[in-house]
Amino acid sequence: MEYDNNIPIYLQVIDRIKKDMIQGHLPMGEKLPSTRELALQYNINPNTAARIYKEMEQQKMCFTKRGLGTFVTENPEIFNAIREDMARKRLNGFISEMKELGYTKEELIEAISQNF
Repeated sequence: MEYDNNIPIYLQVIDRIKKDMIQGHLPMGEKLPSTRELALQYNINPNTAARIYKEMEQQKMCFTKRGLGTFVTENPEIFNAIREDMARKRLNGFISEMKELGYTKEELIEAISQNF
């Protein structure tokens, strides 16, 4: 994974994990890699990997079972909230860029209709 220097690495990895969850690569209840495995997988510091899981737990994206590991949430409402949040952020970015290019709302709707 290539990292954007303008965004903290831990947030980029969390975003990647969110995508994997939404796309079904990490289904509900799936065991996540250990922090050491996560660090190797994303070529990051183990402390960063621990921070990722801590942040994800605070967002209720995962939970830890002592002695067993960290698991993807089993709450479908969390999955839906993640999906909606990711879509909203990308859509807002897209709309802002199209406005910068001078597109009106009608032109934008037409462009989406033609390309969807």
